[in-house]
Amino acid sequence: MKVAVTGATGTIGSRLVEELRGRGDEVTVLSRDAERARQTFGADVEAVTWADPKSQPAPAEGLSGRDTVVHLLGEPIAQRWSDEVKREIRDSRVLGTENLMRGIAAAEARPKVLISQSAEGIYRRGTEPVDESGPTDPGAFLSDLVVAWEGEAAKAIELGLRVVYARTGVVLSPEGGALGTMLPFFKAGLGGPVAGGRQYVSWIHLDDNVGALLFCLDTEAAEGPVNLTAPRPVTNRELSKTLGRVLGRPAVLPVPAFGLKVLYGEMAQLVLTGVNVRPRRLEELGYRFRRPELEPALRAATGRGS
Repeated sequence: MKVAVTGATGTIGSRLVEELRGRGDEVTVLSRDAERARQTFGADVEAVTWADPKSQPAPAEGLSGRDTVVHLLGEPIAQRWSDEVKREIRDSRVLGTENLMRGIAAAEARPKVLISQSAEGIYRRGTEPVDESGPTDPGAFLSDLVVAWEGEAAKAIELGLRVVYARTGVVLSPEGGALGTMLPFFKAGLGGPVAGGRQYVSWIHLDDNVGALLFCLDTEAAEGPVNLTAPRPVTNRELSKTLGRVLGRPAVLPVPAFGLKVLYGEMAQLVLTGVNVRPRRLEELGYRFRRPELEPALRAATGRGS
């Protein structure tokens, strides 16, 4: 299979490229810096320059003749939000996806499938379980962002592509992300539940994030929104307790809400409220999770045994 990947040098993208190559697929990466991408991935991965995804159409030559596009491009959400940062987060996703559609439209022998990264932040926050039919949260920055982001990706349907919106949860990865932010505090014995710890964390190990992307790529019946989260979300308290056990460190110091707000500003609200996401479509389609349980997933992600 011939696969084009955007956001290929990120945590998820680099692992995806590795697995695609390992199973014999031909990979093209669309990168702001094609030379850097060639140095990262080697000569057997084709690298095509897409210098400014927010203002330029994706290069048609990097999409023509490819079977699938996996679109992972976007500014990280987990950072302190200012007006400027929020604008960059939105533009990198909405404008980047709009310009990807322009590239796909111009491609000769268009791809047949688009797997477009999305986020569980589309759903209304709360403790009640939600699947792909769950309600959105109009007026909330992240929910409105995801609606607009997926709306741009939906234009690929009019171009004849099968489209999957991969609504990803909190990724547990040895390469950083949310876990990378937590580890220094927990290793120092300063970790603990946030603001009471009753809010849910809809997590997924990097192995399953990539595994589910490949599954959606290969499975003809996969289309529309697909939640990329583990089968059993946990509360923040359970996550903290389990991570402390894995690291052999106490995890009892409560983290007050105001401390998180000082650190992350408006973005802290995502952590303080949480969402209880269930991967109904993945389970219906028959995906077999590689790391479905939290403690083994944390051990694998922290190098403390699998």
